[in-house]
Amino acid sequence: MHKKIIAMIPARYEASRFPGKLLKILEGKSIIARTYEAVVDSKLFDEVYVVTDHVSIQLEIESIGGNVIMSKKLHESGTDRIAEAVEHLPCDIVVNVQGDEPFISSEALQKVIDLFINDEVQIASLMMPISDKEKILNPNCVKVVVDKQHKALYFSRSPIPFQREKTEHVQYFQHIGIYGFKKETLLHITKLPQSPLEKIEKLENLRMLENGLEIFLDTVQQVGIAIDTPEDFIKATLYLQKKI
Repeated sequence: MHKKIIAMIPARYEASRFPGKLLKILEGKSIIARTYEAVVDSKLFDEVYVVTDHVSIQLEIESIGGNVIMSKKLHESGTDRIAEAVEHLPCDIVVNVQGDEPFISSEALQKVIDLFINDEVQIASLMMPISDKEKILNPNCVKVVVDKQHKALYFSRSPIPFQREKTEHVQYFQHIGIYGFKKETLLHITKLPQSPLEKIEKLENLRMLENGLEIFLDTVQQVGIAIDTPEDFIKATLYLQKKI
């Protein structure tokens, strides 16, 4: 039986480190328009939606003929935002793609979808090996450790695991914030209260782990530039200028 897979792109207008970033023009197109088109162009989804709290983003997506849903409530996270939007949409699997990922690849999205071949999987995500010390120590770069079945053991803003003996080799992994959910699992998660570790680290995936939900991860070797800061925007502009 065909599983209906939809992509949801939460698009909050305010961003503490880069206000209004999703509408910034990146070499002729807004960041949110580039992200939407990249997800549509992957041809992996039955439907693609942007879910937003701001009329300017709604108008931007409508101007390129895209599907957009306006949030009815205020939300703490993108996960809460898409859960409200999918509650009455017929679908089996929901893939959450951040609005600031204009270079998201079809390969990365396919890896998330492929994890659901295993019926046990309720939540899927990605990780990437990192060796850059600055990234490993950067609290904005979320690290993850997994078990032998590639299920997440813990996520942290701190470097994990801690390298006690310098003779032991450590491979660090950055968590890539693309998630796939079975619809019923997504709705369940957003009914759970914030958990203690989630509040401490400010990471919503810890709510999932603290409530016994398993997150399966696949590995990607690289991802495009996520635009979190004005510096990222400059990097993305230079990248596109070289490419063009």
